Amino acid sequence: MTDLPTPRGTLTPHRSLADLTWLRVGGPADWLFQPADEADLAEFLADLDPAIAVFPMGVGSNLIVRDGGIRAVVVRLGRGFNGIEIDGTTVTAGAAALDSHVARKAAEAGLDLTFLRTIPGSIGGAVRMNAGCYGQYVADVLQEVRIVTRQGRVETLSAAALALRYRQSDLPQGAVIVAASFRAPPGEPAELAARMQAQIAKRDASQPTKDRSAGSTFRNPSGQSSTGRADDTHDLKAWKVIDQAGMRGATLGGAQMSPQHANFLINTGTATAADLEDLGEEVRKKVFQDSGITLEWEIMRVGERAE
Repeated sequence: MTDLPTPRGTLTPHRSLADLTWLRVGGPADWLFQPADEADLAEFLADLDPAIAVFPMGVGSNLIVRDGGIRAVVVRLGRGFNGIEIDGTTVTAGAAALDSHVARKAAEAGLDLTFLRTIPGSIGGAVRMNAGCYGQYVADVLQEVRIVTRQGRVETLSAAALALRYRQSDLPQGAVIVAASFRAPPGEPAELAARMQAQIAKRDASQPTKDRSAGSTFRNPSGQSSTGRADDTHDLKAWKVIDQAGMRGATLGGAQMSPQHANFLINTGTATAADLEDLGEEVRKKVFQDSGITLEWEIMRVGERAE
């Protein structure tokens, strides 16, 4: 294997990623890099052979790592990247800060980022996927992001430069988000706290929060089957068309479509990544046969299938 730069952080070869994802499946990364700080990350990427792929990974809340693993250096940010600073109405959070923690800290300061409270994962992933909930999206409040490019340059990008859209953004290939700044509307701390408690109660009542899942499996359809055009209204719900196709509770190996919420793919305890992905593809097939709707994955699937 190609020699890699020697960082100050932790660089581990052939590191299994299964325990780093919410679904607890997946093979090894060629290398797992946990940088000590931003400078360590920048120096490492600058010195890394350009032919070697880089895959930034958050807390694995919206991810299936295939059983054959990832042929790349997986970059996972830790404690040096989870700070939260508040200046007036601006909240700046490290990419490793949990969405829920940012929402709580902002609320304590009288700033409304409550939509982040029930979004699983960390800020880096939330920005990359333009995460949203209750009709609000990262795009509504994001000001700018700080990144380290694949070439090791530290850059600041405006929100507009990311072209944020439903669950997508235009980050440079191999770039690692290290921090993001949000302009948050003001609110009364007690009222914001109460709103977040209500959101949690609603989530726990309708979603399998005690099971191993990765959040919503498929994007809500954009209405193309009923209107003949691809808009972004999302009046159709993925769970509903899955239910109508008879796939609520469907199983394959250790994978299951949750009986509680039909759009949640869960690991019942023995699933492989292949079980999960193959069940998801079977759901897509059945939904298309039933309604003519092609569901699009919301969970990111990366790496190689096992031989």
